[in-house]
Amino acid sequence: MTSQPGTSGRTDTIDVLVVDDDFMVAKVHRAFVERVEPFRVVGAAGTGEEAVTAVDALRPDLVLLDLHLPDVFGLDVIPRLRTAGHDCDVMVVSAAREAETVRGAVRHGVVDYLLKPFESEELRTRLERYADRRGRLLGTVVRGQADVDRVLAGAAGPGSAAPALPKGMSVETAELVERALRAADGTLSATECAALTGVSRVSARRYLEHFHTVGRAEVSLRYGVAGRPERRYRFREAPTAQWRGGTERAR
Repeated sequence: MTSQPGTSGRTDTIDVLVVDDDFMVAKVHRAFVERVEPFRVVGAAGTGEEAVTAVDALRPDLVLLDLHLPDVFGLDVIPRLRTAGHDCDVMVVSAAREAETVRGAVRHGVVDYLLKPFESEELRTRLERYADRRGRLLGTVVRGQADVDRVLAGAAGPGSAAPALPKGMSVETAELVERALRAADGTLSATECAALTGVSRVSARRYLEHFHTVGRAEVSLRYGVAGRPERRYRFREAPTAQWRGGTERAR
């Protein structure tokens, strides 16, 4: 187990514990997380036992949990944390695709489930969505049902009338990218979307990946002669929605 000291009581960061039995994979995930504000990796663990010990010592806000650990199945770590009184959130990051495993993760209350392998932008989208919902949970005052509905809006399915945008994404850019995706004859790459909309390729990719995450776009891979396959996006029809979110950060 590796760790770094945290600052007790800080509210401007979201502390993360990375749990993975592969040291190099954990290192990559750590690098991915630390590119996303306001997240900070405070430690890493390679076994379920190390994970429980690390949560005791470091008190993270979020645990990125692999399921195929050498000593226990990852989901079995969660009830141990709850029995010990820890209320940290858990995001599963695993290659496990079995339906029963996914259902088990839902029953254990995980905040998200990300399949390996993935790219940094896919994790970024989920972290920002988590941060947005966590902020609403911490900052809301419940006076009635409308307040409860606003808090839970981030958990709504892809058919909801007003899908929430992660922090840092703008409604205007989301609508711009969606129009380009709708108008595409077939599939669209991030590079092509950037050329059509005038945003950067990185921004286009980020919005396209968000649409994929919330079920508004399908992804296929196009394999070239060399290099990694190109991700191509196709709009998935759903009830018309108006995006809602904050102001886009300068890049």
